[in-house]
Amino acid sequence: MSDYEKKKEEHPTTSSNSSSSDEEDAPDATMDMIRRFFANTLSLGGSTDAKADIKVEKVIPDLTFDGFAEHWREHGFRNIVTMVGAGISTSAGIPDFRSPGSGLYSNLKKYKLPHPTAIFDLDYFEKNPAPFFALAKELYPGSFIPTPAHYFVRLLNDKGLLQRHYTQNIDTLDRLTGLPEDKIIEAHGSFHTNHCIKCRREYDMAWMKAEILADRLPKCKKCNGVVKPDIVFFGENLPQRFYTSPDEDFQDCDLLIIMGTSLEVQPFASLVQRPGLRCLRLLINREAVGQASFVPFMDPHERSLLFDRPNNTRDVAFLGDCDAGVMALAKALGWEEELQQLITSERKKLSGSQNSDEPQPDKEKPHSNPAEKASGSREKKDASL
Repeated sequence: MSDYEKKKEEHPTTSSNSSSSDEEDAPDATMDMIRRFFANTLSLGGSTDAKADIKVEKVIPDLTFDGFAEHWREHGFRNIVTMVGAGISTSAGIPDFRSPGSGLYSNLKKYKLPHPTAIFDLDYFEKNPAPFFALAKELYPGSFIPTPAHYFVRLLNDKGLLQRHYTQNIDTLDRLTGLPEDKIIEAHGSFHTNHCIKCRREYDMAWMKAEILADRLPKCKKCNGVVKPDIVFFGENLPQRFYTSPDEDFQDCDLLIIMGTSLEVQPFASLVQRPGLRCLRLLINREAVGQASFVPFMDPHERSLLFDRPNNTRDVAFLGDCDAGVMALAKALGWEEELQQLITSERKKLSGSQNSDEPQPDKEKPHSNPAEKASGSREKKDASL
């Protein structure tokens, strides 16, 4: 008998051999993990035993809209964050940006742009600002009034429940509800303030409105540079508050309400990942959004919205118009009359204010220091308007 045969006889290969066992079990373990991922996360089949192995601890027992409303009535929330997009303003008459046929990007042919998003491209604006100001005249704030979805956010604040309101919108309708400025983070800027792109001198909204409605190219009185509304164009940084506020806002957030956004544009869409794992997330939107098309199956901290999946623990969805969603929620909470009274009274005040106020072309704000606006440490992000 050879030495090899003797050693093999003395130490036969058995299932107790750890090295061999690890090598044989590794492929099985990997395949089992993959099988469970597709069976549970993507609901694409797999054994019922694999699904039974996953224990899902829900934040509330019933993750339907009715179950969520019942939980709110019985237990309440203390620190609510809202994040919204163009979908909350469409009922006011302002088009969103991406809807086929009716969206803004689908109706820009008359401006003869090299591509639709060029109208919000800083390099293109510096060469040819006229198309942007022609569009701005059509969309300029003052021609539209806030929607029930906007006023629902105001009602949350009046009740002392709103921690912060994050918006992608540039229409200033959030401000027109009377929501305090410190509660609003306009992630993509707005028409509220304006700066010369050369010397950074600041001009207020009334001055800019008078220039735009008179079909004049807004020019700086100091250096004759073009004055641009503080809307975040592609290639510009988002406001500093967008980067500094979430750490505080989401620390104790117990409810995140997401309305009227595609959740496709970063970094705004990343806000859904900021609250803790026990924070409920409510989506009010026409379409199901925020769900990753492929979820890394080895990531135990997946933060995509999971409202229609077996492993959902905290996500609720109302798929429909934003106004219908907030009115349904207000009714379920017993707030319907209160919300309607707020809408009626504030719109009446707003209507009176708009009829009596006239633009003041000569009014301007003091020169602002460009250094105060710098944010060199922040990574540049593309904003989708």
